[in-house]
Amino acid sequence: MHIDGALFKLKEMMDAIASPIYFLRGGPPWSIGYYTRKKSVIEGGIDGKAVQAGRPLPDGFGVAVDERVVEYPWLFDQLNRVDGSLGCVLDAGSSLNHDFILDRDPLRRADLTIMTLAPEKRCYWYKGYSYVFGDFRRTKFKDGAFDTIISISTLEHVGLDNTLLYTDDPEKAEANQNGFVDAIREFRRILAPGGRCLITVPYGNYENFGWFQVFDKEMVQLLIATFKPSSFELEFFRYDKAGWGRASEMEVANATAFDPHSGRGRLDDAAGCARAIACIQLIG
Repeated sequence: MHIDGALFKLKEMMDAIASPIYFLRGGPPWSIGYYTRKKSVIEGGIDGKAVQAGRPLPDGFGVAVDERVVEYPWLFDQLNRVDGSLGCVLDAGSSLNHDFILDRDPLRRADLTIMTLAPEKRCYWYKGYSYVFGDFRRTKFKDGAFDTIISISTLEHVGLDNTLLYTDDPEKAEANQNGFVDAIREFRRILAPGGRCLITVPYGNYENFGWFQVFDKEMVQLLIATFKPSSFELEFFRYDKAGWGRASEMEVANATAFDPHSGRGRLDDAAGCARAIACIQLIG
């Protein structure tokens, strides 16, 4: 394990030890102890199949936890609906690069390539996963290289300022609201015929936070139209003080987000970031 990976494990341990403080403070998102709470709820959501197609989420699910608490269980529900192998899989954005995600079937057996802008502090190459670094809008993969493409809460960063968290390359400090369109075209090119592309993005009233943006109806429509799928599924989820639940497109049209780095968009609902998400399955 790289020394940065060992340091990350140490931080995890310290966060777990601090969990009582987190709960005594009322469980505020992104405070010490939050990672441990978030990981626990995500694992419970995946293993307990909290997010299943056409079914409501459990009451009080994911209170004061950001959107990953829905996105990961949604993803595993989608993946487990496939009979047999996932084939060659691309994680476009490195959202799967966590041991508690990779150690679960069917990802544990997957032929998985993880792609992001720059190396991260932890990686699991020794478990057989491949890592590639670069821009999703201009990959070096051949046409139809992947049977499954997964992009969890990543497209909202493409074309914007990625120097805050993801890279120190000054050329990645962009301000292109439609940067995601080129990424979608590239996903379509490298997806095998009949393959699946699974995408989530924050959704609601359009807002640009500089390093990410909230997708609105027109942007999601553009995303789907650019991909030109043979078929697609579109689901919405929203957050309020009572937790996460399913929603109609109309119910989340004016949803907002909270930027944990600047504090912009903070309300008294303990939202971790997005207050609504769109989950999209596109078939090539």
